[in-house]
Amino acid sequence: MWKVLQPEGWLAPKGYANGIEARGRQIYVAGMIGWNGQAQFESDDFVAQCKQALQNIVDTLACAQAGPEHIVRMTWYVKNKKEYLSRARELGQAYQQVIGRHYPVMTLVQVADLVEDRALVEIEATAVVPD
Repeated sequence: MWKVLQPEGWLAPKGYANGIEARGRQIYVAGMIGWNGQAQFESDDFVAQCKQALQNIVDTLACAQAGPEHIVRMTWYVKNKKEYLSRARELGQAYQQVIGRHYPVMTLVQVADLVEDRALVEIEATAVVPD
């Protein structure tokens, strides 16, 4: 089981949690980019790549009988934080379509580049399935 950690008196974060306490079987998902299972990009659109990367995470979790509700941490690596911020509403809709209304601990980092030239985002995830 997991518990959201919210310090008393702090403003509640939007779209993520400040901390999560969890106990159970841990699953670590490598950085996923916005290509499909055949390592092919279907889009060069930022939001479409984010949605595909999230779906890749969910598909990988399913291999361990886990789902998006078990994700406790995500780290997002983006090439362009301005695009991330300017498309937040669209990104939120894509996120909810794949992950639902589950908001784990998240970190966003802008990077100079990613290994795959067409990749605009890479997302790592950690999940914990309760004992």
